[in-house]
Amino acid sequence: MKAYLVLDLSVNDYAGFKTYIAEVPAFIAKHAGRYIVRGVEPTTIEGDWAPERLVIIEFADREKAQAFLDDPEIQPLFKLRQATTTSRLLLADGCI
Repeated sequence: MKAYLVLDLSVNDYAGFKTYIAEVPAFIAKHAGRYIVRGVEPTTIEGDWAPERLVIIEFADREKAQAFLDDPEIQPLFKLRQATTTSRLLLADGCI
């Protein structure tokens, strides 16, 4: 079953964040993931959820998504994202 990483973030340091967005796609590809959504300023339809940026990454299954999250080589980039943004990240299973 497919699995999805959902990232809601606001950028606090654009200069530092540029490194993250330049380098993370290679790690996503390494783990056979792909961007489904990479949107700036998504439109809120209901409620008060209004992320500045919304990213959804698809993986073949939860194990591949978890391998991406646990990859030691990407940890410095995750720390950079955490230092340059205010973000929330979740892992969700698909329904098919």
